[in-house]
Amino acid sequence: MKKFVLFFINVVVAITLYAYPGEVINKFKAPNKFSTGLTFDGKYLWVADRGTDLLYKIDVKNGKVLKTLRAPAYWITGLAWDGKYLWAVDERGGIPKGDEFFGGQLYMIDTANGNILHTTPLPFTNPQDLAYDGKYMWVIDARSNKLIKFNPFDGTSILEFVAPAPGCTGLTFDGENIWIANNYRNEIYQVSPQDGNVIIVTSSPNEYPRGMAYDGNYLWLVDSQSDTIYQMKKSDDDKFIRMKSRTAKLTFTQTAMNFGPGKANTVELYFAIPQSMDNQDIIGEVEFSINPTEILTDKWGQKIAYFHFDNVNAGEKVQVEMYVKAKMFDTRYFIYPDKVGSLNEIPEKLKEIYLVDDEKYDINNPIIRNALKEAIGNETNVYKIVKGIYYYLHEKLYYERSGGWNTAPTVLERGNGSCSEYTFVFISMCRAAGVPARYVGSVVERGELASMDEVFHRWVEVYLPNYGWIPVDPSGGDEALPADKARYFGFTGRRFLITTTGGGNSEYLDWNYNGNIRFTTEPQTFVVTEAYGDWEPID
Repeated sequence: MKKFVLFFINVVVAITLYAYPGEVINKFKAPNKFSTGLTFDGKYLWVADRGTDLLYKIDVKNGKVLKTLRAPAYWITGLAWDGKYLWAVDERGGIPKGDEFFGGQLYMIDTANGNILHTTPLPFTNPQDLAYDGKYMWVIDARSNKLIKFNPFDGTSILEFVAPAPGCTGLTFDGENIWIANNYRNEIYQVSPQDGNVIIVTSSPNEYPRGMAYDGNYLWLVDSQSDTIYQMKKSDDDKFIRMKSRTAKLTFTQTAMNFGPGKANTVELYFAIPQSMDNQDIIGEVEFSINPTEILTDKWGQKIAYFHFDNVNAGEKVQVEMYVKAKMFDTRYFIYPDKVGSLNEIPEKLKEIYLVDDEKYDINNPIIRNALKEAIGNETNVYKIVKGIYYYLHEKLYYERSGGWNTAPTVLERGNGSCSEYTFVFISMCRAAGVPARYVGSVVERGELASMDEVFHRWVEVYLPNYGWIPVDPSGGDEALPADKARYFGFTGRRFLITTTGGGNSEYLDWNYNGNIRFTTEPQTFVVTEAYGDWEPID
């Protein structure tokens, strides 16, 4: 089949960034092979080792061991510093016991001589690392998968949340938020101590992170697989990082089959033309199986290839293919709540475009207004508005493709929806709150590199002052675990090739994305349309 090459310039708008939270800036070998807890005493690091039953005092500049103390017990899993004394937790109650006897024991230690000044039996069955917040101690309990705030002198629980995900080990407090390492997922989480919600997800420097510490500027982590202590950035000004990638060719096909008995007077096919953006690089030019009738731009700025056909007889099929080669990335954004600007900092031009109402949004409907009040109250902080709406939808909706794309109030009242319907509700509530929001649509790799997609996927982009447009997938993030919820707030996976950016009804795509088909016919004439994408991996 003859191909038409569309000479449309794809500008690469992003490069791979290397500065990010969790970026390693220094490292040195741990003192032994079974490191667990880690803490910082204001000048030096302390690390516990399960194999030697020792506590090591370490120079932060070079990793040199300056002092050793006998551990207070035989299964130390966490350390913390309260400004004067070292604290250690033993997950097996002080002496080696079988799993069925798990129960933590907490020790306050004088680092001058290693003497134990206080012992607290803990009700937590499998405590891991510790963190001190200036008044109370925090611990990860692996068996219950809980993050627990407690009184270190009597073990009384003050507050507890579901931990970000099973497998959490390391823990530290930076004066405002908690940082947690996870050795199942090889990830690090920044967590709010107010509600337990995950703020940031980043990657661990190696595959078995254990203890964590904070020195006032940098995070520290000890990994017991590489037997290495890492010094890492806590934050950076960069907006996102590109991680794993895949390169593939997409053939996106749209067909219209006339089953007659009459004639299809006109058939119109519209193809959204994908562009390079943060999560993807378009390789070369977008190609089509035949020449487009015209290249259009809709009111949202979306480039569209338009194909027009007249007089399609019964039994005839119209088919056009779009060919795209692209490199797609797992792209993670790092959104710090205190760096997000105010509502007043949103450009007026964006407000004019992305705060308007549309039939699917119905932002003034009492259902939307009441939901917004319930979700965020009188909140005016942009970050808290968007996060509040995000969590609210997870409480009120569950995912179900029941056919059709209903309006936001209808979906919210019904209590379930497809990805598009979650998107409509999210956009409606954001716009009602004064936060610009739009959607992107994509073709998806469905598990296999050479898969076919006919379902597709749509999600939201919200405008955060000082950050710009940030992806938020409210249906993808409707998960039970805090880490999984956070993963879809500021993340786009390499499975997705975004073709479409839109704010609402389009004069060419209507409410569709990827493509659209329109036709007119003689009476009692039946036309069946299809759209699907086929993936082919590129080495």
